[in-house]
Amino acid sequence: MTEEPRVPLSRERVLRAAVELADEAGVAALTMRKLASRLDVEAMSLYHHVANKSDVLDGMVDVVFDEIELPSSDVDWQTAMRQRAVAMRDALNRHPWAIGLMESRKNPGHATLRHHNAVLGCLRRAGFSVEMTAHAYSVLDSYIYGFAMQEQQLPFNSPEELEALADTIMRQVSAETHPHFVEMATEYALQPGYSYANEFEFGLDLILDGLERATTRE
Repeated sequence: MTEEPRVPLSRERVLRAAVELADEAGVAALTMRKLASRLDVEAMSLYHHVANKSDVLDGMVDVVFDEIELPSSDVDWQTAMRQRAVAMRDALNRHPWAIGLMESRKNPGHATLRHHNAVLGCLRRAGFSVEMTAHAYSVLDSYIYGFAMQEQQLPFNSPEELEALADTIMRQVSAETHPHFVEMATEYALQPGYSYANEFEFGLDLILDGLERATTRE
């Protein structure tokens, strides 16, 4: 039987394998030895393509930024920022380990810089001042990263798990002792069709509307 030709090792292959490992076991579990094993090579072979683990982490962040849709110039700025925010949250949900790394690297790659530049450019073209652009970028990313982090830490992943959790908690409370908690649970969170994920776009729209009002007052 003819063996399949061996795919040459490259920086892209190394980084994508690192992302896969982190997706499976978290970034703390990533080592150069495990990465080499994943690629079926000796650890020393990796150093022809990456300088060290820090370089790998820089590249992994760049891979994730490359997955995020850039703001479109064919729509208004609010639509562009909404689309970008949704795409960014989706990427963070695919790669939960990335939240703590996305803005922490000292050597940003091409995709990272391209992404930031595109967001800034979208806001500046919309008439935001440099100062207001900085404010807008900060509040949007704080919300996106914060929501994604909170979403990933929730102790339920489905309506069934939420119902089971609520059942456990509701045994410990009553309408007399915790009336607002019981009200929220029974009249909202436990209603058919509820999903915590739906809260994301509600909050996002509040921020975008607030930025629109703020920039008109400049």
